[in-house]
Amino acid sequence: MKKLSRKELLQLCDEIREYLIDCCSKNPGHLGASLGTVELCVALHYVFDTPKDKIIFDVGHQAYAHKIITGRREAFLRNRKFDGISGFPKRSESEYDAFGTGHASTSISAALGMAVAAKYEGSNEHVIAVIGDGAMTGGLAYEGLNNAGSLKTNLLIILNDNQISIDKNTTSMHNYLVKLTTDKYYNKFKENVWTKLGKTKFRKWLQTMVKNLKRTLIKPSETATLFDSLGIRYFGPIDGNNLNQLIFALDRLKDIKGPKLLHIITVKGKGFKPAELSQTVWHAPGYFDPITGELEPKNHGNIWRYQDVFGETLLELAMRNPKIIGVTPAMATGCGMNIMMKKMPERVFDVGIEELHAVTFSAGLAAEGLLPYCNIYSSFMQRGFDGVIHDTALQNLKVVFCLDRSGLVGEDGATHHGVFDMAFFRPIPDLVIASPYDERELRNMLFSASMPEWKTTIIRYPRGYGEGVSWKGEPFSSIEVGKARKMSDGKGVALLSIGPIGNKGAKAVSMAREAGFNVMHYDMRFLKPIDTMAIEDAAANAKTIVTLEDGTVLGGLHGAVAEYLADRNLDCKVIPLGVPDKFIGQGSQEELYTYCQYNTEDIFHTILSALK
Repeated sequence: MKKLSRKELLQLCDEIREYLIDCCSKNPGHLGASLGTVELCVALHYVFDTPKDKIIFDVGHQAYAHKIITGRREAFLRNRKFDGISGFPKRSESEYDAFGTGHASTSISAALGMAVAAKYEGSNEHVIAVIGDGAMTGGLAYEGLNNAGSLKTNLLIILNDNQISIDKNTTSMHNYLVKLTTDKYYNKFKENVWTKLGKTKFRKWLQTMVKNLKRTLIKPSETATLFDSLGIRYFGPIDGNNLNQLIFALDRLKDIKGPKLLHIITVKGKGFKPAELSQTVWHAPGYFDPITGELEPKNHGNIWRYQDVFGETLLELAMRNPKIIGVTPAMATGCGMNIMMKKMPERVFDVGIEELHAVTFSAGLAAEGLLPYCNIYSSFMQRGFDGVIHDTALQNLKVVFCLDRSGLVGEDGATHHGVFDMAFFRPIPDLVIASPYDERELRNMLFSASMPEWKTTIIRYPRGYGEGVSWKGEPFSSIEVGKARKMSDGKGVALLSIGPIGNKGAKAVSMAREAGFNVMHYDMRFLKPIDTMAIEDAAANAKTIVTLEDGTVLGGLHGAVAEYLADRNLDCKVIPLGVPDKFIGQGSQEELYTYCQYNTEDIFHTILSALK
């Protein structure tokens, strides 16, 4: 690629963009952001000596062109597929993936660590963090910036701004100053002057005069002022879809010492008109026609997604209870809270990519007598763990945490599977941890959670569509805290399940009944407080208990049941079905259930083996 002419590089950008559109139309992924960063990825690999020089992509939604450039063009046909490549940068996948990503706001901290390591080891490698304006809302990004500004280590941060929400300064004087301040002779002269002057009062006065002169010539944006105050040299903004301008700026910036930030403006969905016009939809559009841009309809009949059941029910509850407030960290559309936001914008708060803040903000609302329903994806809630303990449960504050995308989520893979929440929340005192069997149960749990006996509450449910049961418009029914439901009686083997995965368990129990075996089945509903009477009933009637959960078997339902039996010396074998003790890659949910051996057939065979 480095041997190509500028004209050929422009052609390469067009070909990559066309390939991205074609691939993602047949194999859905995160398209919009990657279309906007084609020129950036080409420019970075053209100017820098990768993989010696390190590029860290924040989140990784914008890294598809990077993957194609770095030897994964054919592999990209199986992007996000089972046994294919990951949809995010992954260290074990390629030496060009300097740091694994998937969650927001990590790039600056990781890149700074690498830059400090390079300095410590005497390496001359360059380290570049690419972060979007969305991820820049996360607190971790500012912690990294603050540290980078104080350490003065060589680091280049590229702020990819595709919302055009920050002042765009495009005057001729501004363009002249960008060229001047990135010029190597100017910077060498400047460095020599400051070195000879030393840390004197005259040097400080002169630096202040230069800054004031710049501000007289051109009013800096709030963005520039922010980074300057943190000790980060700011350059830009420039057109991030202009390849020649990018190469020019990067080529000059790589020789400038210390921490610096290049602000680029890109168009999310660049080069594909439908994606440019509807950026939220085309962030991850699903299947579509690469020529017309027409989206393929998702035909699931009258079956609702869990996120929509949540959104519709929350709005209904909020209309009945003025104390209810909605909180989400930048996932209003993804979790269904946009439904309430449209009707009651003053009662829904999207706090940005700030999971821990969302938790503690909700605790503050609860402290003043409001009832916050805080919706966070399960894998992102890992970042809010301390707030649940220290700021919420410890103070006995009533917050209803709704964990969307719990369990195996599918093609997003290991970074997004919500399989740890039950295990890491179970040890916290005074929590209620519940998971609904289906849509109707989710509706009733959301209603019941407002009752006084429900304390700080976790309600977890999976990504995707429900079981097709009726729920909308039905009267609410209160659910008793800690009370399981017996789904079927039986002897010899008892199946204890929690959450919608129990529907697969029910099918397996029906298969066993058809084979002549009656198997006891409990829908536990609650992990905490757990229904000990259900466990004792199972132990009294079965020699083997099979636990079924869409989460890690270490510490979750299996842990709770096994601990209870062991504490009381109840002679009953426990077989766990769920996610094993390892990170699970990408694939469809059904493929991953089979891989982890808790699909319907797996449950059935486990029951049969236990009966022998």
